[in-house]
Amino acid sequence: MMPDDIADRIAICELKARYCRLLDTKQWDAWTEVFTENCVLDTSEAGGPPPIHGRDAAVASVRAFIEAARTVHHVHTPEIDIDGDTAQGIWAMQDRVVFDAGHSLTGYGHYTDRYAKSDGTWRIAESKLTRLILDITAPAAT
Repeated sequence: MMPDDIADRIAICELKARYCRLLDTKQWDAWTEVFTENCVLDTSEAGGPPPIHGRDAAVASVRAFIEAARTVHHVHTPEIDIDGDTAQGIWAMQDRVVFDAGHSLTGYGHYTDRYAKSDGTWRIAESKLTRLILDITAPAAT
């Protein structure tokens, strides 16, 4: 691995960490900046809508779903392949989403991402979420 590859790998890892932190803290304007303008967000195999094209539409869709929820997203064990100003990555993930209505979900799976580097900055150009396990908890009966 060359020194530039190491720097790019670290930058991509920090990008994905920022993705999780900004999503969970609902910093929507900053979260928007982790994506390319023409990004594709695909959660269809994880129970979400068909792939969403475009940064603004993707952020709006996620925001509408989890704005009032408390969330925690963890990613780990990255597999990253860098080729110039593009890269591919696969991350193991776990997320926890607790909705105000009392139901929650905990998911385990993977993000498969494509990254693009422009003006020295890496951004997510495409992200696909797949789940291996999804635990859903219904609100307690009253």
